[in-house]
Amino acid sequence: MSDPSAQPDTAVIIPAKDEADRIGATVTAALAIPGVDLVVVVDDGSADTTGRVAKAAGARVVRHSRNRGKAAAMESGAEAVRLLDEQGARHLLFLDADLAETAGSAAPLVEPVRAGSADMTIARFATRVKLGGHGFVVRLAREGIRRASGWEAGQPLNGQRCLTRAAFEAARPLAHGFGVETGMTIDLVRKGFRVMEVEVEMSHRATGTDWRAQIHRARQFRDVALAIAARERVVADIASAVRGPRR
Repeated sequence: MSDPSAQPDTAVIIPAKDEADRIGATVTAALAIPGVDLVVVVDDGSADTTGRVAKAAGARVVRHSRNRGKAAAMESGAEAVRLLDEQGARHLLFLDADLAETAGSAAPLVEPVRAGSADMTIARFATRVKLGGHGFVVRLAREGIRRASGWEAGQPLNGQRCLTRAAFEAARPLAHGFGVETGMTIDLVRKGFRVMEVEVEMSHRATGTDWRAQIHRARQFRDVALAIAARERVVADIASAVRGPRR
């Protein structure tokens, strides 16, 4: 009997901006994951040769003429897969562009989805990279997910995720920018999809401590806070409708 994991059933989507130094290795490693024969890189307004390097490594490349943010890049990548997919509704494996060779260790994320035991898996890095910040964005996301859905997330901002096509469609419209992971988790758990974290041996570039890193972290905090607030408003609106007008 043939190994089902060897049959092409998963597409990798990699949002990327100015990652020419690592995207080639990331694409090469992603293409070696069992069951993957399609890698789509969304060049989100890069000023360097990210798109060209990705294409040379074997990826299909979609380019945004200007930077539109992570959520928009994920949407564009999923739509490209839909148009290119000749095998049916593939599972979607989202990976960061700076994983380099460690992208090949994402295979365990696909296995529960392929087996039908999870609708979305989220990577939990076994080896943590020391971050330049103080974890306040992570704490915000973790607490927001717990409060909004009751689910406890270990690494709530981890962008390495595998979803069924049905789960991805159920999570749309995606939360803006860096709030996409937090919003996606809340929405899918609330809708009854099975979400689980999977430990993997992967790593990416740590966020630094210079002013650019601080601006990046502030944008993350803003987007995560907005994603949580929007979903808490939905809960409040539903509760208000159930209670009915005050007399």
